[in-house]
Amino acid sequence: MENLFTAGNTDRKNEGRTEFEAFCEQNGNFMQSACWAQVKKGWQAEYITAKRGDRITGTMLILMKKLPLINSTILYAPRGPVCDYRDRLTLLQLKDKVKKLAKEHNACFLKIDPLIDQEDHETAEMFRSLGFILHTDRVGYDNIQCRENYMLDIGGKTADEVFASFKPKWRYNIRLSARRGVTCGFYGEEKLDDFCRLMAATAMRDGFEMRGVDYFRNLLRSMNGHAGLCMAYLGEQPLAGALYIEYNGTMSYVYGCSSNKERSCMPNYMMQWTMIEKAVGDGCQVYDFMGVPYWYDEKHHNYGVYHFKQGFNGYVKTYIGEMDLVFKPLMYRLYNAAWWLKKHI
Repeated sequence: MENLFTAGNTDRKNEGRTEFEAFCEQNGNFMQSACWAQVKKGWQAEYITAKRGDRITGTMLILMKKLPLINSTILYAPRGPVCDYRDRLTLLQLKDKVKKLAKEHNACFLKIDPLIDQEDHETAEMFRSLGFILHTDRVGYDNIQCRENYMLDIGGKTADEVFASFKPKWRYNIRLSARRGVTCGFYGEEKLDDFCRLMAATAMRDGFEMRGVDYFRNLLRSMNGHAGLCMAYLGEQPLAGALYIEYNGTMSYVYGCSSNKERSCMPNYMMQWTMIEKAVGDGCQVYDFMGVPYWYDEKHHNYGVYHFKQGFNGYVKTYIGEMDLVFKPLMYRLYNAAWWLKKHI
């Protein structure tokens, strides 16, 4: 872990290096981990801690990027901060440290997207009272992180109990996959080439831009044992793959891909079940299928993603969305205008 804290001035850099990560591992999302900062190579990272006496009450990983032309910086805390969201004193401490950081780097705003339920109006008002602008109207791809994740509660359940809760067709497809000879296992970088070939096929089929092999290799290395690959094979032929992250009692299905061949063997069903079974065995409380944008619109091209995930009998968790703390209103307006033009023109 000695290379995780390499950004920022000496005081912040040395501020509770081990404590920061230990607090996040017990209370936060993997995107607030110091490990995740190593994944996001195009960003500079800063680490902020709030304390009450000697006890840490909150942390925030902040990623920073320079904006072209306007000589300013944006600050982003993905899925942060990590704290009790109703602890006003901790939030004030974190906000004060962010303001100092913003002044140092000429930042125009801080963006956060905390794990707050959209129905938690009391916490929303807390953030508004601290000066945050809430963007609860933004849906789907308007957000950096998807607001809607598909979740499966597995805490306190056996693998047999979880399997029995799946919809009948999904249980049938998992058994069918096994009968047809599909096998699944867990791997590291040794199967990365197979994973990336499947990802390239999926990107071409579904029309999205694929990240390069170097990104996935860096992710596996940087997550300090929290990340791995799950791969489904028919003999030696790779049929499906997933990159997962297991962090703070949650296994997250971060990236997935599949072959155009042998789809009747249902490898994706077997792969999901294999990861869920591992999550149960590892004592996780939640299996997070991650984003299901536009899950409510059967005509949207992304609806099939939701249809597949919902057969595992979980639920849609909708978060409150993005919030901005503005330091330079004019630059902030210019940034939002550029964002709107990029999206609509």
